[in-house]
Amino acid sequence: MTTYRNPVLDADWSDPDVVRVGDDFYLTASSFGRSPGLPLLHSRDLVHWTLVGHALERLEPEAEFRVPRHDCGVWAPSLRHHDDRFWIFWGDPDHGILQVNAPAIRGPWTRPHLVKAGKGLIDPCPLWDEETGEAYLVHAWARSRSGVKNRLTGHRMRPDGTELLDEGKVIVDGDRIPGWFTLEGPKLHRHDGWFWILAPAGGVETGWQGAFRSRGFFGPYEERIVLEQKDTDVNGPHQGGWVRTPSGEDWFLHFQQRGAYGRVVHLQPMRWGDDGWPVLGDDGAPVAVHEMPALPPQPPAAPATDDDFPGGRFGRQWSWTANPRDGWATQHSGDGLRLACVRSADAHDLRRVPNVLTQRLPGTPRVVEVELRLDSEEPGARAGLTVLGDAYGWIGLQRDDDGRAHLVHRFAEPVAEHERDAGVPRPAPLGRARLRVEIGAGARCRFLADTGDGPAASGPVFAATPWRWVGAQLGLFALAPAGQGHAGAATFTRFRILAP
Repeated sequence: MTTYRNPVLDADWSDPDVVRVGDDFYLTASSFGRSPGLPLLHSRDLVHWTLVGHALERLEPEAEFRVPRHDCGVWAPSLRHHDDRFWIFWGDPDHGILQVNAPAIRGPWTRPHLVKAGKGLIDPCPLWDEETGEAYLVHAWARSRSGVKNRLTGHRMRPDGTELLDEGKVIVDGDRIPGWFTLEGPKLHRHDGWFWILAPAGGVETGWQGAFRSRGFFGPYEERIVLEQKDTDVNGPHQGGWVRTPSGEDWFLHFQQRGAYGRVVHLQPMRWGDDGWPVLGDDGAPVAVHEMPALPPQPPAAPATDDDFPGGRFGRQWSWTANPRDGWATQHSGDGLRLACVRSADAHDLRRVPNVLTQRLPGTPRVVEVELRLDSEEPGARAGLTVLGDAYGWIGLQRDDDGRAHLVHRFAEPVAEHERDAGVPRPAPLGRARLRVEIGAGARCRFLADTGDGPAASGPVFAATPWRWVGAQLGLFALAPAGQGHAGAATFTRFRILAP
């Protein structure tokens, strides 16, 4: 490859930040209410990425994340390497600023440490000043929790990253900059004698990337817009991380909000102009195709999607919609994911169920397939494949009161409290089905199933929808109505995401 094409990560890797250590590049992203959280990706050429783990095994406070909180949890993390350790700081809008750290990217990572408690404290980024030995932190504000937004607050920080040393000072007030709104997502750097804050504004769908510089950390700062849509089709190109290669090239990774697909990640060339300001993309406009970074060539790679579930284990690409509990998934000697049909009073609404195993919706047309066997005789037990968002649809098997298994296809609108049939139920005499979702342009999804007599479409096309901040997700689940005792299980095999 001599060129690459954007996006380099064509799925919902929201609010990316990146760091280089030696010849390796590492990236993390928002994970909101999913568990495990804080995904960790690795690359050696900034274009091809693989998922190597997660930094957050469970969300805290654990009790609050026993149930799905889809748009809460881990917001806009910052990834840094200092004092031979990796550090990740993030904001939980309901609790405050937290951090974890580890001696290596694969861990072991510390448990979350609360650096500063408070409502609406989001998007923190630390800086260790190698010249002075001092440490700083900058963060933004969520109006939904604090009543404040469009400003950045700076603090001095203990060098060990455990606490802030002052009450903070507003160092950039977006209300005082004509035309600027929703200033957030700051990334703090030291370069060429300046303190730099790279921060977006203007909202996730329509915004731009700003740069701020000052000779002193607490300001005053001057600002400039350094990346915006211009005449391209990349709406709202902003919020990400700057990284420098070993040879001195500069690059910037940022997101683009794409509806149900979430926030896909673009790579922009970056240089420093004669006036000392950064220039991103093609003179401030995002590039669609560009020469590869001057780095050793690497084989094509992307985060894994397919899974045979060896030994009943699932791959790193999967996350639960809340903190998991023992017994949801059973390890065994063969292949296949064995999910318990968890009893729930919320079985009628997958958005409220914690035991849905999800991965990101692919950003280009794809076909999703999985084989399902319902190993439950419990009336009302069900299992299936879902496209999950503020609205959702699913197709799968359900055990009826007469003991027979039927293929069912259901959906729920954003405002609905109960799902409804989207297709006509039909018998599945073997209790098995091959489930399929064909995802077309605009995240329009056609559900199909084969219960032994060939694949057949079910119901109308379903348009996937995002949550407020999170893209739609693919999910596998097994449920049963509320009651007592074990309700059986379901086994999923050969999960595949294929080209159409």
